[in-house]
Amino acid sequence: MAATASPGASGVNGKPRTSPKSVKFLFGGLAGMGATVFVQPLDLVKNRMQLSGEGAKTREYKTSFHALTSILRAEGLRGIYTGLSAGLLRQATYTTTRLGIYTVLFERLTGADGTPPGFLLKALIGMTAGATGAFVGTPAEVALIRMTADGRLPADQRRGYKNVFNALIRIAREEGVPTLWRGCIPTMARAVVVNAAQLASYSQSKQFLLDSGYFSDNILCHFCASMISGLVTTAASMPVDIVKTRIQNMRMIDGKPEYKNGLDVLVKVVRYEGFFSLWKGFTPYYARLGPHTVLTFIFLEQMNKAYKRLFLSG
Repeated sequence: MAATASPGASGVNGKPRTSPKSVKFLFGGLAGMGATVFVQPLDLVKNRMQLSGEGAKTREYKTSFHALTSILRAEGLRGIYTGLSAGLLRQATYTTTRLGIYTVLFERLTGADGTPPGFLLKALIGMTAGATGAFVGTPAEVALIRMTADGRLPADQRRGYKNVFNALIRIAREEGVPTLWRGCIPTMARAVVVNAAQLASYSQSKQFLLDSGYFSDNILCHFCASMISGLVTTAASMPVDIVKTRIQNMRMIDGKPEYKNGLDVLVKVVRYEGFFSLWKGFTPYYARLGPHTVLTFIFLEQMNKAYKRLFLSG
């Protein structure tokens, strides 16, 4: 006799019960926030590296390790977690919005017979969701850049934001609400580049590893493909990322902004700091990408298991 599914484990028509979309979005945001707690120091180092040597000044930090040790020595252990509240808000806004937009578009573009969208359409959905999430998360991004950059300035030039909400209120009051979306174009462009590069490079890397004959389709292959994908994604997105960082941190000089636009940032960085300065902070950016992704999925998996055990099990 066939086993009968328990009412608590099945929903309508015998299909397994799943958590509501709102819970999935919430867990996605919380998982990203949990991962941010662990990788925030790398984000701080990356931002400091990208601002080091700005305007043809002598570089403050020679390497990422030098930056980390210098920050620890000058600002203490709490110093490397400066801007954590902004990093958490960025994840709460960006990740939740991106997941929501992606899910809605994916379901709308799924065929009537249940056929999922093709690879190119999925890539387009991912890039659209990433760009929309980036737009929503830009105010938190602006606050994060400014808070992490503050410690490198002389005491009399520091902005001194107490937390992300203090930063957002002060930016809106002192510089106007539009300043909260300063650099939204490069922020959205970075999200599009990251999503496109990750999708394309991961599938290509995985296929290359499988074709080599040394790998089978298992977790080791997925890990190696992810690391290669992360390398490609970091290399592709860093020039856009440094544009975003410089624009969001810039000040007004004699009533004029330091940079006119993203192209002006690129030209000045190459002219005064050298072509390869576009990849400043490469190591912490790459080192952050892998652990953040892995930790996000670990937290997400644990929250989903807990929800099923508490609310969906019969």
